[in-house]
Amino acid sequence: MIPNILSNQTVSTIYSTLGNNSSKVPLAIKDIANSCGLTAASYLSGDKAEGKDRFIDEFGTQAIWLWGIPAYKTILDFIMYKPAKIDPKVDVRIFKNPEIVKAAKEFAPTPEIMKNIEHAFANQKLAKGLTIAKFAISTVMTAGTYLGLTKFRHNYTEKQIQKDYFEKQSLRNSLKSSQVPFSAAFADVHPNKKKDNNVTFTGGLQNFIYDPVKNLMIVDASITGERLTHAKNPQDFFGYVIKEGSFWAFMYFAQDWIASAFERNADKKGTSIDLDARVIFGKDLKKSFKDGSIKKHIEAFKAADVSDAEIYRFAVKPDNKNLVIDFAKKSDIIELLKGSEKVDTRRYIDLKKLRGVSEKLEKLLNQYENSGKSVDEFFHAVRKLKKSAVLKNIGACIGALGILAPGIMLLTRKFGDNSDYQVRKDIEKKLAQQ
Repeated sequence: MIPNILSNQTVSTIYSTLGNNSSKVPLAIKDIANSCGLTAASYLSGDKAEGKDRFIDEFGTQAIWLWGIPAYKTILDFIMYKPAKIDPKVDVRIFKNPEIVKAAKEFAPTPEIMKNIEHAFANQKLAKGLTIAKFAISTVMTAGTYLGLTKFRHNYTEKQIQKDYFEKQSLRNSLKSSQVPFSAAFADVHPNKKKDNNVTFTGGLQNFIYDPVKNLMIVDASITGERLTHAKNPQDFFGYVIKEGSFWAFMYFAQDWIASAFERNADKKGTSIDLDARVIFGKDLKKSFKDGSIKKHIEAFKAADVSDAEIYRFAVKPDNKNLVIDFAKKSDIIELLKGSEKVDTRRYIDLKKLRGVSEKLEKLLNQYENSGKSVDEFFHAVRKLKKSAVLKNIGACIGALGILAPGIMLLTRKFGDNSDYQVRKDIEKKLAQQ
């Protein structure tokens, strides 16, 4: 259905984004599903105060979780990097190999970027210190922002419950004064009912520094710890155990496991799907298989791969028409300068992933040559499996986070020993004693 409505390029971008484990987009989609499901379950439990509390917790946390670190990092770029005259876009990981630094300067897309790389390399101790400090400070500030949200949420919920309590008490007192005979008669028939008046009614460090998803894992670890340690009662704690356990499983780990399972299954069928969707759905890959040119490009890439520095030079060299390099660019392994076709040499290139593109292409080529199918038939099968794998993967995670986990929480409440909202009961009990 999607391919009939949107262009091939848009479709490939959608599938690539949904299947990208380093993208925040699939995380955001899964988190929205999870937040909606948990909020709905809280409202279904029968207490509006609990539903509002959950809404603030889930959607407030989501905003902090997604935009907290990037926002604080942007602020820190001005506060820390600008006075030090260090370009924050220079990735200090390129400093590991002086030959790569030399090539990064030689093939820098602009003279200014060349000077920025040179200056950062000359002051690499400062640049590395700023990188670590920015990561640590932005993470701590994001976690602190969540702590502020938690305090606001607790205070807001308590005030709402107090307001409800005093309104009920006022109504109860007015009924007592206007219907004394009935109340007295009712008390005679049900002597224990009087006691219920005060009872509530139902209601590797660098990987973490540079990978945006792993950045979020650090923030989530602090959020999970804060939620469990600041749970207001056993009911609250048990709910967070289910919520946080399912969140970690299906937000960060299950997608990789499911994707690997689909890729292994596709390999058994002789149709590898581990390339980026933008490559698989693009016209260039199919065309290169049809005219046989892909083999020449793979061989040229392998010939250039005599060392890390040489393959790096091959990758960043301007006007390099090698398809392996083009596909690495499409897969975001090689980053281009914004508004340009030149490689931004300030950015780090993961050479293992770059070589992986060549290996995956060679594997796919061998599968095609052994398949006995036409190019059209072969790519139809590959694309069909890729679409299915991405959609089933994201669908399974959404189902688990948006339906299964909230459903388990709701059922444990409804059929447990204490189905009422315990926070309300605790607050009203305290008010009654006062």
